[in-house]
Amino acid sequence: MKNNHSKSEDKHQRIIKAALKVFAKKGFYNSRVSEIAKEAEVADGTIYLYFKNKDDILISVFETEMMKMISNMKKELSKCHDPVEKIRIFAFQHLNMITENQEWAEVAQVELRQSSKFMREYVKDHYTDYINIFAYIIREGQEKGIFKEGINTGIAKRAFFGALDEMGRYWVLSRSKRYSVEESSEQISDMFIEGVMK
Repeated sequence: MKNNHSKSEDKHQRIIKAALKVFAKKGFYNSRVSEIAKEAEVADGTIYLYFKNKDDILISVFETEMMKMISNMKKELSKCHDPVEKIRIFAFQHLNMITENQEWAEVAQVELRQSSKFMREYVKDHYTDYINIFAYIIREGQEKGIFKEGINTGIAKRAFFGALDEMGRYWVLSRSKRYSVEESSEQISDMFIEGVMK
């Protein structure tokens, strides 16, 4: 029999999962807390035991998914010791995660950006941790004498993530997969590798 802590954790996860589904389908502003509760199979009031409001649920969805992305990315990169290859792995894994999780892609690319409260007030620690993974790759390449010393990792990580993010946004908004994950990750990686190599 599950203890109360496990049951509570289950409900929290069910609500997060349900919110992701509802936000992706109906949009953040058009979604109601009661719809999330129904999808999660909990009473409406139960939501407020775990979250203050709908914005709080959106932030929790973001944090949960970003933690998964960080964990998956680190796991894949740990299999490789070549900074050049790590750039390719990062690009492929990021774009692959977007195509494999359509609901998250919809929420990340559209709904989060429409929440002014989220964009203005949320301290995006997990987002920073995620793009810092790329900064560490550049630093590693510099330490090994492979990448140019003058590259600013702060600029590089944002530029690289921006290119990947735009590709994901294009897929979501156009509903088109004109460019495959393989082609997109390879092209973006090659452009950046060429720019950072000594």
